[in-house]
Amino acid sequence: MDQFNLTIGKLSNQTGVKIETIRYYEKIGLMPAPPRTESGRRLYDGALADRLCFIRRGRELGFSLDDIRALLGLEDRKPTCAEVFEITSTHVEMIRTKISDLKKLERTLSTVAKGCSRNRTPDCAIIKTLFS
Repeated sequence: MDQFNLTIGKLSNQTGVKIETIRYYEKIGLMPAPPRTESGRRLYDGALADRLCFIRRGRELGFSLDDIRALLGLEDRKPTCAEVFEITSTHVEMIRTKISDLKKLERTLSTVAKGCSRNRTPDCAIIKTLFS
């Protein structure tokens, strides 16, 4: 698809990205401003749709907008494979830390929940733990 024949609504449907989000990505420079018709309608081509899918997938994988900006090479130049690896490795490490924190949280809450008598009194072990 080489022609600019996708309206923002069609682009949204094709990529699963909401129209407001597409406009936001344009505003912050992740997506370039597309050409417009004489009436002012935005028109997108296949390359812009691919770029938007890349951004959406990056967000689904938890990359920050700054990471995506770096991966797209929007700052100065296209990143090297080593730079992409470094961004990804840092992100993986952050994910591992979050997983570890969530596992600790799960253990703590499970232990606290076991102490709950589940009766109708306002004296609740969970609430007491949250206050301590």
